[in-house]
Amino acid sequence: MEGRIEKAKLSYEHAVFVGDVGELAAAERELDKVEADLAVARGRILHARFLDDRREDPRELALFERATHLYRTLGDAAGEADSVFWEGCFHQVVRSDPDRAIPLLEQSYDLATAAGARYTQSEALRHLGIADHAAGRLDAAREHLEASVRLRREIGLLAGVAADQVGLIYIAAAQGRQDDAVALAAEAYATAEECGARRIMRQVAEARMQIMAPDTDHGETYKQGAP
Repeated sequence: MEGRIEKAKLSYEHAVFVGDVGELAAAERELDKVEADLAVARGRILHARFLDDRREDPRELALFERATHLYRTLGDAAGEADSVFWEGCFHQVVRSDPDRAIPLLEQSYDLATAAGARYTQSEALRHLGIADHAAGRLDAAREHLEASVRLRREIGLLAGVAADQVGLIYIAAAQGRQDDAVALAAEAYATAEECGARRIMRQVAEARMQIMAPDTDHGETYKQGAP
């Protein structure tokens, strides 16, 4: 990022002192990339704050939408997949609006698949699974979350694997697969503990208590959270 900004400065000086403006267009594109990356990064910080205090920040969605516009203009499919995912995540988690969220998550997955962006693919699959689970589509939810788990294992995102398994615990219990639910809980807790993912450890512990409790509605969905 610093390199792009320094390059833009040199392009400015070349134009002003030498009179050659040929590098300005490329410099602008580099700065658009910097702006897009910063917008997504700042939006993610605001999203994390929402998960902590549950207060919507009006800047969050605008940042992701600005990033999407810039990535699309640049022809950066991987970047666009990421920012579109975050738009969908915002509508799903912050606004509780699946009708707005699901098309964006599907678009993100398609873009990420075409770009080979496996991290974003896994994020989109996770949140499509959350949407399916919330709507009672348990088979589809399981399929999406298991696909996300496979991708996250491949890229080494083990805390994300454990996070996905929280949902799979509830789904297994709701489908009457109690032994699977218990085994998933043990695996997810061990994985989260190994990664130091204390928040996920608490979620697994809560899920385990719920599935072991008598007269519990196992159709309950787990809390939507950050990817």
